[in-house]
Amino acid sequence: MTVLRKMLLPLLAACALLLTSCSASIKDYAQTHPTLDIFTYFAGDTVAYGMVQDYSHKQTRRFTAKIHGDVVADTLTLHEDFVYDDGEKQTRVWRIRKLADGTYTGTAGDIIGTATGQSAGNAFNWKYVMDVKSGGSTYRLTFDDWIYQQDEQHLFNVTSLRKFGVEVARVTLFFEKK
Repeated sequence: MTVLRKMLLPLLAACALLLTSCSASIKDYAQTHPTLDIFTYFAGDTVAYGMVQDYSHKQTRRFTAKIHGDVVADTLTLHEDFVYDDGEKQTRVWRIRKLADGTYTGTAGDIIGTATGQSAGNAFNWKYVMDVKSGGSTYRLTFDDWIYQQDEQHLFNVTSLRKFGVEVARVTLFFEKK
């Protein structure tokens, strides 16, 4: 290994660590409005329009989703039906609980373990792990969803999909309350 390589490798590793550790905090949104209450927003029918971008920001897929939410006590159940531009259909059913401390946990059939969430102001941050199929392979990815309420009818969602801390894809969604 050359001297230059010996010097560059630690520097690149430090830069990668610094870049992956920098992110917004849910507390940054505490004073923003309107205040997002996911139980209120997702009760009833919602439609979403979205796209997936790869690591180079090239759009790789588009989709729509019809979402129906039911709230019973401390649990929001979301029935999500996705249709992708290539004709693939997917269904996911989330069961999201609001805990006494104001945080959220959730499960769905294709989610690994339990999702966790926090809300402040107009923002909601939702984190979970899921196996994603692509090109005949399956990849275990970490999802970091940031949902922002624009107004009473509209939400924006940006999701970073990461493998080993490195963003490999991004999903952007626009929700409309029906």
